[in-house]
Amino acid sequence: MASRRGCALDGVLLLDKPEGLSSNHALQRARRILDARKAGHTGTLDPFATGLMVLCFGEATKFSADMFHADKTYVADVVLREETDTGDRTGLPVTYDGQAVDAPVDEATIRAVLSRFVGSIDQLPPMYSALKRDGKPLYEYARQGIELERETRRVTIFSIELLSCTESGFSMEVSCSKGTYIRTLAQDIGRTLGCGAHLGALRRTRTAGFDIGQAVTLEDLEALPVAATALMPIEALLAPLPVVTIDQARAAKFMQGQKLQIETEGQTAGDANAITQPDAETILTRARVHGPDSKFLGTARCIGGWLQPDRLISFKETT
Repeated sequence: MASRRGCALDGVLLLDKPEGLSSNHALQRARRILDARKAGHTGTLDPFATGLMVLCFGEATKFSADMFHADKTYVADVVLREETDTGDRTGLPVTYDGQAVDAPVDEATIRAVLSRFVGSIDQLPPMYSALKRDGKPLYEYARQGIELERETRRVTIFSIELLSCTESGFSMEVSCSKGTYIRTLAQDIGRTLGCGAHLGALRRTRTAGFDIGQAVTLEDLEALPVAATALMPIEALLAPLPVVTIDQARAAKFMQGQKLQIETEGQTAGDANAITQPDAETILTRARVHGPDSKFLGTARCIGGWLQPDRLISFKETT
């Protein structure tokens, strides 16, 4: 998260991150182009990786945490017959016990091995990762030549599609849950094939219902007469949530942090703050709340028949 003097812009930017920039560097570049006061991202990409980043500006940063838990889709290029200490092309070549670099690998073998990684699998987080131990990222230990014990993590690979393959490597599309390391997946696939492998390129193409086709590059953003026109509304982050619409009087109470009772159609409102909501049963745990004229007010949690304000939009004028 970052803030400085600038325009109080609110919205969501889908950025196609270029190769060579850290996620934070890409965020700061976009923020400077927009002259935005407050900005944050919803999940990192390694500097050598490209593709979809969801950036939040102003009030949208209040809702960015939900995006960290979203499923993701990547296109990954895997280089066969060489493993590296980082699991990707930025590392140094290493070997492991039992590696057979000359092991025959064909398309049928690759397809059979890929199918074994679909479903719930355990991954050992790489040492070259941002996970912290005693307040220090693991990659700092790794750079000092220190290998620490790590616990495996359960992740889900929803699908793997082989896109192309050659003698030296292959390309695959992977749809997976949060926390999946594609570098580790590439390394584990290489070991299962017997010849070793590392990640040669990585591109994120989808996350949280957004697609890379909707994204703009930094150059696209810079070329716009008004860069802010590239921003999507805050609610784009919350599309899966059901909508509850309330009148002006209830909206005023809601924006003051007061909870509102939900009553289904046909019941007698027993409270002045009650909301008649015909499809109240569809509000399971959380909802978007709209006031008059469909104005987005924030989100609420449904607890015991009450709509409890969760995250609220601030409509104060700022300069």
